[in-house]
Amino acid sequence: MHIDVRAYRPRGLTPRRDAGLYAYERVLERAGLGPVAGVDEAGRGACAGPLVVAAVVLPPDRRARIEGLADSKLLTPARRERLYAEITASATAWSALIVSREEIDRIGLHRCNIAGMRRALAGLNMVPGYVLTDGFRVPGLVVPGLPVPKGDRVAACVAAASIVAKVTRDRIMVDLHERYPDYGFAVHKGYVTRAHAAALREHGPCPEHRLSFINVARAADGGAGEATVVAGTTEEKDAPVTGETDWDASEYEKTAGRADVA
Repeated sequence: MHIDVRAYRPRGLTPRRDAGLYAYERVLERAGLGPVAGVDEAGRGACAGPLVVAAVVLPPDRRARIEGLADSKLLTPARRERLYAEITASATAWSALIVSREEIDRIGLHRCNIAGMRRALAGLNMVPGYVLTDGFRVPGLVVPGLPVPKGDRVAACVAAASIVAKVTRDRIMVDLHERYPDYGFAVHKGYVTRAHAAALREHGPCPEHRLSFINVARAADGGAGEATVVAGTTEEKDAPVTGETDWDASEYEKTAGRADVA
């Protein structure tokens, strides 16, 4: 029987804001709802490369807590790599699902994101007792769960999933740079920076660009207007100029960050 996760927020079990990154797991474990799995993704805003969704279950033992765990976007690449190694070595269970560019173009970004979360959870070698997701409600789960806005900054298991997803995807993008060196994937990881937009205008899209995104479609048609730069690419030296996206994903843009929309 499926449980509607919208209806399952344990009463009286919401942790205090100042209770620390492990507060959600601690409260849920004490209520008998463990083990707790966190789910997050990387690459949703990129216009090239795959979407990667990860699920992580951290051990409940206080002595096994990972020092320095945080939202992957707040960490340096070197720190993410170190934490990735520690997470994958010490986690009770973890999985990383790669959603191809072809699937994103065929099905749509938001649907791929939600389906990817279900598939990443199914890829765990255990069934969690509770699921925390980063901002998105995931219908169709067989266990209760809760969408947590900015979950990668308030729940340890979601932060761990964000790191696994980010490092997995960054490695893929570095490999893609070897195949398509004209685009600078190793630097901006497929997000629309100034350098990436210029490369798209000059060379057109490569097979790893998402044709369902407006800026890529424009480049494929020979270019019609400027591409807007997407924020969140801290590795790129020519920093983004805006925080807006330039692709046609109205369904996603209306639901991004909302916990009440699947």
